[in-house]
Amino acid sequence: MPDLVRVEPIALLPTQAGCAVFLGDGTKAIVFYIDPSVGASINVSLSNQQSQRPLTHDLYLLTLGAFGAKVSRAVIVSMENEVYFARLILEAENEIMERKIIELDARPSDCLALVVRCGAPFYVVQSLWDSLEDMSGVLEEMRKDAGEDSPLA
Repeated sequence: MPDLVRVEPIALLPTQAGCAVFLGDGTKAIVFYIDPSVGASINVSLSNQQSQRPLTHDLYLLTLGAFGAKVSRAVIVSMENEVYFARLILEAENEIMERKIIELDARPSDCLALVVRCGAPFYVVQSLWDSLEDMSGVLEEMRKDAGEDSPLA
């Protein structure tokens, strides 16, 4: 397993094309852009709101639970042509199987929507993290332009 950097969502800001997601480790921030509907799903969970009916990410977690599985962690593993790739790591254990680890290819946005709901950690592979530019300045500019101090609590 490569070295990992644990990151947390530090901002979700609307853009003309969707939503900018900023992840940080306390010293550096990275950004990627996601569909507005996934951004709304993440924001619902981060603001401790509950929808009247389960959203898609809620339904996925309920289904995992019904099969004795849970989200263990998510990892951004690579970037190609400015597109990030992630892996969602699941653990399953129920009456018909011993403990099993399942690793799935996933979009970082979906991984984030899941981990914020269940409290699982989110990581970036250290070598990728080290190669990425710090986007903290971009975040501050976007916050100023939006007239917001911090969209996340």
